[in-house]
Amino acid sequence: MHKTVLLHESVDALNLTKGGIYVDCTAGAGGHTEEIVKRMNDQVKVIGLDLDEDALKRSEERIKNTNLKSDVLWRLSNFRNFDSVLSEEKIEKVDGFLLDLGFSSYQIEDSGRGFSFLRDEPLEMTLQKTAGPADITAKMIVNEWSEESIANIIYGYGNERFSRRIAREIVSVREKELIETTSQLVGIIENAVPFFYRKGRIHPATKTFQALRIAVNDELGALEEFLEKSFDFLNQDGRIAIISFHSLEDRIVKNFFRKKKDEKEGVLVVKKPIVPKDEELKENPRSRSAKLRIIQKK
Repeated sequence: MHKTVLLHESVDALNLTKGGIYVDCTAGAGGHTEEIVKRMNDQVKVIGLDLDEDALKRSEERIKNTNLKSDVLWRLSNFRNFDSVLSEEKIEKVDGFLLDLGFSSYQIEDSGRGFSFLRDEPLEMTLQKTAGPADITAKMIVNEWSEESIANIIYGYGNERFSRRIAREIVSVREKELIETTSQLVGIIENAVPFFYRKGRIHPATKTFQALRIAVNDELGALEEFLEKSFDFLNQDGRIAIISFHSLEDRIVKNFFRKKKDEKEGVLVVKKPIVPKDEELKENPRSRSAKLRIIQKK
């Protein structure tokens, strides 16, 4: 069962008020929306977005099972396109955005799209259930992109010290066969890195898989686009709460919030990010890198 990270802290961060409109930008397993409904019933409106059809279905079913009154609207959409959803619903302003940039256990373990290096799955890594003809996949990157581009992705998004060796091995292997599965890629990475690295505390494929996933879904670009748009849609005193799990994501959020503070458009609700308490870390080790930052519009 997926455990929602920083659940109470992030919902507290929204400062829920009766009659408010809140956007759960990454519905995931529905944990945040469920907590909002438990606190406010149908006294607030929630718009739940996700690019994963299965995630939306799980979230909708979860809210139905609460047997509580609720006013929740589910939409299949990347959070970077929240403005299109609000426009379709004729909503001009909202009182809060909640963005959880983590991946759910369902996506990692059950999606079959190649997010986990522990399973033999097609090398896709797309957030949406089915990739379209124009969509980038991990398979496309490792089989078609230049060695330099692959190395730059693995180093830039994964901070992988052996990025060039891995990229070189990928190109060498693809000259003989198509790289189509996670198992193939894991084998390539293990062959490329030194013995001591293969036996380290962290699996040698961790950083490469993370980097490819970020590149495939343009995760950093989506975050930057969301931030640039979101402030304009906030009511006065509205809030943005963002949980990040990667240093690059957190830096983007921190810098944007600081800029809004310096421009006197926003107030930092917390000076330092909120992190999971010891109890949550014991129950859910995956939460260890989570950071919650909150800003309020003036």
